[in-house]
Amino acid sequence: MRAESPSGRPSVRLRSRTLPLAAALTALTMVVSGCGGQGGDSADGVVELRFSWWGSDERHAMTQEVIELFEEQNPGIKIVGEYTDWASYWDKLATTTAAGDAPDIITQEERYLREYAERGALLDLSQLDGLDLSKIDPLVAESGDLDGATYGVATGVNAYAILADPQAFADAGVDMPDDDTWTWDDYVKIAAEISEKSNGEIVGTQAMGYNETGFAIFARQHGESLYTEDGKLGFSKKTLEKWFQYTVDLLESGAQPGASESVEIEAGGPDQSVLATNKGAMAHFWTNQLGAISASSGREIELLRYPGETEHERTGMYFKPAMYYSISAGTEHPEEAAKFVDFLLNSEEAAAILLADRGLPANVEVRESIVDALPEADRRSAEFLAEIEGTIVDGNPPPPIGAGQVVDIIKRINDDLMFGRLTPAEAADRFIKEVEDATKAS
Repeated sequence: MRAESPSGRPSVRLRSRTLPLAAALTALTMVVSGCGGQGGDSADGVVELRFSWWGSDERHAMTQEVIELFEEQNPGIKIVGEYTDWASYWDKLATTTAAGDAPDIITQEERYLREYAERGALLDLSQLDGLDLSKIDPLVAESGDLDGATYGVATGVNAYAILADPQAFADAGVDMPDDDTWTWDDYVKIAAEISEKSNGEIVGTQAMGYNETGFAIFARQHGESLYTEDGKLGFSKKTLEKWFQYTVDLLESGAQPGASESVEIEAGGPDQSVLATNKGAMAHFWTNQLGAISASSGREIELLRYPGETEHERTGMYFKPAMYYSISAGTEHPEEAAKFVDFLLNSEEAAAILLADRGLPANVEVRESIVDALPEADRRSAEFLAEIEGTIVDGNPPPPIGAGQVVDIIKRINDDLMFGRLTPAEAADRFIKEVEDATKAS
């Protein structure tokens, strides 16, 4: 699959943003001292705040509606929206931050949160009056914390899961798996059986190696992690090699498309996935992509737990913050900025507009208030998250600086593995070296 924005929408691949932010180090002194260009006051005394986000036209419209509602309730504050597509967002944010002109309220993503936080560009949200973080889901409540400070608060939650097409299983004459107990060997066997029994008309699954999230779950199942709290790699070569071996097993058994076709499918994004085109039975996606993929397929796609969740001593699935809300260290109006973030997080009226656009609301009470209003697929996603919540052990720390490059790294390595240019052991060695180089250099 192609790289995804946290909203689950297809995006261009991330590039390193470390150079613009490195240049921002000298500018941040002015930012932190309040000399930046954030916000302002109009002639009539109204406080003006800038709020940045990325996304589709639909998201922009929803967000503007929420802004207007907030302004009605807070006539002394005006919110100016600054939005762009995902591809342009990070270059623009790095540039404005370096210039001491970052937006007051910033939508952040987990791969970059540490980068901005450690360079002094963000406020500690836990120290702001008027921002209530007490109702945030405990599984993501500390996901934006670094060194005892809260630099980002989750907008909502998603989970990475297996999406499966029951009709494809039935057409191939294969029973749906028991996702409470299935193992990784079961996953490979079932996928191969679907391809074999359908004479290749239905492929068992889609290539799973294009997103590091899948391996993150696999590592957690083995008592390890993709990254540690201090930003280092938290897994063994043996575990990564085993993960890559499953891709080889899937290819050799015909359980997934061949290398060339997998590259084409990945480039096409979710709309060209084996599920969306009715050519396959399983694929790995975020829970909030269920609706779009179901609509494209014309079928009722189901959510399954990841294989291996009961295979070892602990589970691996986790709730991922869909995005974060952060506040610039250079804002001239931290109190008003905190009030707006509080509204985004804790207002049921705001949630009734946004629904699951930024993930299912991180505020657990607000989440419950909108479930009945969600579209059918989003409601099923909410039910799935509620079902797995009790099995989730913990969350993940923010990735290290430079983690944005991992999207490109794992794509290149996965391609070389599928085309036979690397063995699983060689792929593991290369991944470890390239990720360590990317994160050390940042």
